[in-house]
Amino acid sequence: MSGAGELPAWAALATAFFVLLGAGVTLIGSIGLLRLGSFYARVHAPTLGTTVGMASILAGSALFFSVLEVRPVLHEILIAVFVTLTTPVTLMLLVRAALYRDRTEGSGDIPPADDAGNPVSPEES
Repeated sequence: MSGAGELPAWAALATAFFVLLGAGVTLIGSIGLLRLGSFYARVHAPTLGTTVGMASILAGSALFFSVLEVRPVLHEILIAVFVTLTTPVTLMLLVRAALYRDRTEGSGDIPPADDAGNPVSPEES
């Protein structure tokens, strides 16, 4: 990053804004992980923080390297695609594993399931 001194002021401010915004959103998601009560509520905050925070930080990085014309923005695009695809899949697998565990242990905090594994509303049971 030897060309950082050649970065125009508008680009430096926009880059700093995006990076700080992304760091702030990720921090809020991490705080949500600590503050929310159940596992099912806790799992959403870091997932949203990761996705939105990652997008903001990558926007700042893409802007920085695009203005300096040091390299193409391909790295940021690939990171965004992989994180955007893997974060919801990881969330879904974690929640399904926890739901299976809670159902086999007979936890009362979750709705009962029908034969296909779909949740049943209290009116239907």
